[in-house]
Amino acid sequence: MESVSEVEAAADRLAGEAGMDEDERFHVTMAVREAAVNAVLHGNAYDPAKQITFAFENTGTALVFVITDQGVGLDPDTLPDPLAPENLLRGTGRGIFLIRSFMDEVHFRQLHPGTELTLVKRLAPAGDNT
Repeated sequence: MESVSEVEAAADRLAGEAGMDEDERFHVTMAVREAAVNAVLHGNAYDPAKQITFAFENTGTALVFVITDQGVGLDPDTLPDPLAPENLLRGTGRGIFLIRSFMDEVHFRQLHPGTELTLVKRLAPAGDNT
């Protein structure tokens, strides 16, 4: 799990360097943390022999975060709806929902084995305070 903290800190630094305000920075960091936790716990099933990899980039117009695990893979279409009445009181199952809520784009790619998750947060144009 120490890798999750490293990923989270790197995402926070990148968002800060990009000039994001405190709320946007929190959202980006939380989404990246959820993706890293999912990679370790669900993707790699907490197997210490498996690793997660991450790459972050500021393209000038967006922050792009790529997190990869070595697990069996994930089909996001099979995930239960966390807003369905039968799932509202469950203690888990909201990670992907939060990631999608906080980021502008979320892409899953199956690697056989593993899953690659790409998160994109667009940056406000310079001088745009909205």
